[in-house]
Parts: sequence; C-alpha cells; structure tokens
Amino acid sequence: MADNAEYSDRADQPNSAVLMFIAHRAMEVEVLSAMSGAGHTVTLAQARVFQRIAPGGSRLTELAEQAQVTKQTAGFLVDQLQSAGYVERVADPSDARARLIRLSERGRTAADMAAGVVRDVERDWRRHLGAKRWGQLREALVRLREVTDPWA
Repeated sequence: MADNAEYSDRADQPNSAVLMFIAHRAMEVEVLSAMSGAGHTVTLAQARVFQRIAPGGSRLTELAEQAQVTKQTAGFLVDQLQSAGYVERVADPSDARARLIRLSERGRTAADMAAGVVRDVERDWRRHLGAKRWGQLREALVRLREVTDPWA
C-alpha cells in the first residue's frame, strides 16, 4: 500500500472529507431506515436538528448554528418534530424569556433506538476493518475533532 501522502493524492479516490461523508451518509441511511421501520418517520433534515439537541435541551439558535441552517429553518423543523411528538419546548431555567427544545419521551425512545443502530453499524465497521484499524480510525477522528468541531 502506498504511504498516506500518496494515497490521499490518488486521482481515482475521493478526498478524505468526501470519504468521511460517504461513511456518514451510510450511517444516516441505516438509522433513518431502522427508525422508519419502527414507525418513527423523521426526515433527514429533521434528523440533523434532532441529533443536536443537548441532553438538558437546546435553544433554537444553537440548533440552527450546529445544523448550519437558518433560525427560521430550524424553527420549522422543530415545529414538525414537536407536531410528531419528538420534542417539546420548555422554559429555560437560566432565562425566563428563552425557551429550550428538549426530547420528549417519544423522542428519547427514538434517540435510544437510533443509538442502538449506530452501535450495530460501528460493530460491523469494526469487524470489517479489524480492531486495530478501527481503534486507529476512532483515535484519528477524535483528534481531528479538536480542530474541526466548534461545538465539542
């Protein structure tokens, strides 16, 4: 196998970011498919907001920023998730004027199910790559997050 510099420059392979995106999309497809099969109909756009809701709740502006959508789009998606019973809006205990979006019981059930699918997919990927390569991949991605994730 070529060294890493040569491999990343190969014209017949996508760049590293595209390769990570392909894996990410494969995970999204698996999760959304399993959720749909269990009666949890969530669109990809809704899922991108849903998965960013913090355990204690998130403000709409935070969700919009993290999902990289406008506040209006995030509000529309949260409205849809609320209508479907996945989230609820509650008063922010740190600011009486603000509202938090948090998972409802139905939302927590769906999130737990999605987390199980993620574990299954990661187990399959680990099997495919082998424990050593999987560990190296995880370690590299965690380190890369230090310079790529402003919300870490």
